[in-house]
Amino acid sequence: MYSFKSRVRYSEVDKEKKMDMYSIINYFQDCSTFQSEDIGMGLAYLEKNKRVWLMNAWQIIVNRFPSLGEKITVSTWAYDFNSMYGYRNFMIEDSNGQISAVANSIWVYMDTESYRPIKVTEADIRGYNPEKKFEMDYAPRKINIPKNLESLPEFPVIRSNIDTNNHVNNGQYIKMAEEFLPSGFRIRQMRAEYRMSAVLGDIIVPMVCRESNTYTVVLANQEGKPFTIIEFK
Repeated sequence: MYSFKSRVRYSEVDKEKKMDMYSIINYFQDCSTFQSEDIGMGLAYLEKNKRVWLMNAWQIIVNRFPSLGEKITVSTWAYDFNSMYGYRNFMIEDSNGQISAVANSIWVYMDTESYRPIKVTEADIRGYNPEKKFEMDYAPRKINIPKNLESLPEFPVIRSNIDTNNHVNNGQYIKMAEEFLPSGFRIRQMRAEYRMSAVLGDIIVPMVCRESNTYTVVLANQEGKPFTIIEFK
């Protein structure tokens, strides 16, 4: 397990002075990035070997959104590598050791020249030392797309959406999708399936469906092919 301590900043909270899902994802991404950098398997290693880890799926369960100024501990650990996939848990704990949020994530190892998945080798995962997976109710990787989706006004990908891989960062899709949730809706679980990468200048067409207390947001291209499917409960 790799961990770092932090304190919830003003820039990370919403109007209720609570962290939102986007901020939680940023903490999780930072934690895994710090681990990779510290063991010598970070961006420099990946760029040299023309490789990249891309997010394939998130499942995040929130027990409580941390508040402004609160001291937290963010942790991550890999629990399996299989063919072209890597599997990683995340956790945020408060100062009393209580779990505020926990997550499962699935990553795909890609060759950046062919932009095709490639099998993970022992050299690619040295230092991660897989540990036991967190005990939780694991949801399927794929998310079913509802039939009764409502299309909403499209918008372009802008420069602030783009990360070091020159495409929309996985957390940015969640931030986009949260805009289509009703005011006051409190997220307890979020799932995301990433199917296609959006790049600068792409047009995103949002489509939304509410079924009971579940909102599904599909962020698609103008041909209707999903970039990402996100489910909020």
